[in-house]
This record gives sequence, C-alpha cells and structure tokens, in this order.
Amino acid sequence: MTPARLSHRHRQNLKQFLRFGVVGASGVLVNMAVAVLMNKANGGTRNAQDIIWDIPGSQFNLRFSILVWIAGFLVANLTNFQLNRSWTFGSSRHASWVSEFWPFLLVGSVSAFVGIFAKVAMTNPTSALYLPEPWFHEDSGLRSREYWSQLVTIVLTTPVNFVVNKLWTFRAVRGHHPPVPLVAPVVAPELVDEDGTPLEEPQERTGR
Repeated sequence: MTPARLSHRHRQNLKQFLRFGVVGASGVLVNMAVAVLMNKANGGTRNAQDIIWDIPGSQFNLRFSILVWIAGFLVANLTNFQLNRSWTFGSSRHASWVSEFWPFLLVGSVSAFVGIFAKVAMTNPTSALYLPEPWFHEDSGLRSREYWSQLVTIVLTTPVNFVVNKLWTFRAVRGHHPPVPLVAPVVAPELVDEDGTPLEEPQERTGR
C-alpha cells in the first residue's frame, strides 16, 4: 500500500472514530436520561441498591442499579445503531437493517455484560474500585455514585465497541451482500477475433 493510500485510510479511520464518538455521546445522553427517569421513578438514587430479586442457588442478586444499566443500554443501543448505520459507516445501502442490527446488539451486549461488573465494582462498598466519599455521594445528583459509575462504564466500553463494530458488524456483514456485477455484453461468435477482441460489424452493402 502506497503512503498516500495509507494516509487516506488513516484519515478515514479517524473520521469514522470521531463520528462514532459523536454518536456515542448522543447515546450517553440517551442512556443517562433513562437512568435519571428510572431512578426518579424509584424514589431517587438512594434506592438504587434495592434488591429486585435473588438469583436462585447463589448469594448474588439483581439490584435496581443493574436493571437501570440494562434498560439504558438497550435504548441507547438502538439509537446508536441507527445513527452509526446511516452516518458513521454508511452501510444502509449494503445490507439489511436486521442483518446488521443483531451483530451490533451482540457486540454491545458483551460490553454491557462487562459493564455490569464495572458498575458493581464502583458502587459496592466492599470493592477496591468503590467511588469514595466525600467526592461521591447520593445527596446530590451531580455527584451521585450511581450516575458517575454509569457514565464511567460507558466511556470505558466505547473504544472496544468501535473497533469490533468497524471490523465485524459494518464490514463482515456487507461482505455477504456483494454488489450485483455488471453483465458483460454478449457478442456473437462470428464478431469475435481469435484473441477475443470484438470485431466491427460489417456494414450492409446497398445496391443502386
């Protein structure tokens, strides 16, 4: 690959990453909006650690905070996918909506699953990654441990999402839907030379 083509590719990758970041920023707003609405409906972030149900056969349980994380991810994943499909990677003309959505959801789900552990680590008092007081507390929304753990986890998972989606979701899927090749014109055998070069059609002779 020539230096010019390599430079062009790097510029394209940078442009896509910046667009992915803009889309991701909009997804952060969507995700955080879902988190705020759900926490307010539940009585505030002080109730974020409420247990929803115990996981059978284990000492673990599902807390409201994790439910917020999952709901925020699902809503933001949908909006992010549509924007990335139509703007960041411009793949809407190359593959069907459904065929690209499921890989995108799968990639996001893996990151969301890892994010669960990251958020739990930042909100669990027994964890070494627990966001410390007095900087983080639940008396103010701007310094809420619940919201900051959600935000930090989103930021940590974004670069991984970009790389995997670029290399797989919006590239490999398109490979299964190649553009229709142009049909070569059919030339009659008698109008083709021995080396395959088309000959000029003989003109009709007209008599006087």
